[in-house]
Amino acid sequence: MNLAPITLFVYNRPVHTRRTIEALQKNLLAKDSDLIIFSDAPKTPDSAQAVREVREYIKMISGFRSVSIVERVRNLGLANSIIEGVTSVVSERGRIIVLEDDLVTSPYFLNFMNTALETYHDNEKVMHISGYMYPIDNADIPESLFLKIATCWGWATWSRAWRHFEKNPKKLLRGFSKQTINSFNLDGAYDFWAQVEQNEKGLIDTWAVFWYAAVFQNGGLALHPKISLVANIGHDNTGLHCGSSVTFDTQLATEPVTYFERKLTENVLAQDRTNDFLSPAKLSHFSRISLALRKRIFPS
Repeated sequence: MNLAPITLFVYNRPVHTRRTIEALQKNLLAKDSDLIIFSDAPKTPDSAQAVREVREYIKMISGFRSVSIVERVRNLGLANSIIEGVTSVVSERGRIIVLEDDLVTSPYFLNFMNTALETYHDNEKVMHISGYMYPIDNADIPESLFLKIATCWGWATWSRAWRHFEKNPKKLLRGFSKQTINSFNLDGAYDFWAQVEQNEKGLIDTWAVFWYAAVFQNGGLALHPKISLVANIGHDNTGLHCGSSVTFDTQLATEPVTYFERKLTENVLAQDRTNDFLSPAKLSHFSRISLALRKRIFPS
C-alpha cells in the first residue's frame, strides 16, 4: 500500500500536541508512515514560550518512518498555515492525511485513511476522507458511508481533489443562488453559508468552509466511518475560536473498519440524522456560535 504522508499542524499547545502524537504513535501503520509537522510562529510575544515548548517536543518525536519539521519564521495563522501546508505536501506526494494538534486518534485511524485513499484513488466523485463522525444514532448504518459534507477533524484527500480548492468568498457569494445556498446549508439544517459571509467581511479567517464548497460545487462525496476514529480534545478554551463544549464528543472506534462503501451516493439515513444533530433545535446556543466560528470541524 502507498502510505500517505501524515501532515500535522501545531502551534502553542504542548499538552494537546503530546496527546495527539502519543495516540498517533499507537496507530498500526505509524512506524511505516512519514510524519510532516508544520509549526506556526508566535502571533504575539505572549505565545512565544508555548511555541518554543511545542518545538522542543516535536524535535524528540520518534515512532514513524521519518519525521520532518517545518518551522514558520512568521505567523501565518491557522487557515493560511493549513492551506499552504496541504497544498505543498499534496502537490509533491499526490495524497495526504491531515491532523491538527488537538485530535486524538483511534489505533485504526491510519489504516482507515490509507485503505480509503487506495480504494477510491481514481474515483473523481470521492473527494474527501473523514476520520471524524458526528455522534449520531448509527443503527442501520454501514461501517463506512458517504455524506455530502466534509468534516475536517482528521481527514485525507488527493491532489486531484485538492486542485479544486479556492478560498474566494466573493466568488462564492456571486455564484450561489438561494436554492444552492439552502442545499449547501443541508436543506436549512445549519447555516454554514454564514461562514462564507463572515470571511468576506473579514470577521473570521477560516479555510474548511471553502474546502466543503469545493466538494459541494463539484458534486463530490466524503467518506465517513460509522464510528468516529477521531476525538477532538480542544474544546477546553485553549484553541482559536474554540470554547468549552462536549457537544461533539464521541467515543473512539475500538475495531478496524473492514467494509468500504461501493455505492457512490450519500447515505440518506446518516445524512438526515446528521442534519437533525446540527439543527438549531439540537445544538445549544453556545455550541452553534462556536461552530459558526470554527474552521476545522467543518461543516464543520
